[in-house]
Amino acid sequence: MPSVTALLHTHNDALRLGRALEMLFPCDELVVIDHGSDDTTGAVAREYGARFLRENAVLSYLEVVRGEWILSLDPGESITEALAASLFEWKSEAIPDTVRAFSLYAREETAEGWIENPIAQTRLVRADWNRWAGKFPEQDASAVALEGELLRFVFP
Repeated sequence: MPSVTALLHTHNDALRLGRALEMLFPCDELVVIDHGSDDTTGAVAREYGARFLRENAVLSYLEVVRGEWILSLDPGESITEALAASLFEWKSEAIPDTVRAFSLYAREETAEGWIENPIAQTRLVRADWNRWAGKFPEQDASAVALEGELLRFVFP
């Protein structure tokens, strides 16, 4: 069964981080890389059992994560129960070595309600993935979409 590390980058996200971490129960490890927070982000991360690392202590993701796969999230995001179920199901299946990435669809909270993003985003990649666009994996056209969604919360 493949192991998954959830990886989140934070900066003063104490008010939003708990919601993101709470739903990551399908993940085997939670890692929060902090970019200079001066609020209680670290305390919230540790409360949920996450390893809390300062950005300047991280040289490469391969040195940080223990899982075979990395699920990248923003602290203002959460996974739906359907996506959590998909992750559990996915972990129980044999994954061919040729599959390097999976993508997720997202819904975003707005003042007018929720909107769906029709383009799936590459967010679940093998731990040796070397194509990153900042804190998220670069889009991969061959990434297979998982069922369920990311919820992107704009309001704390």
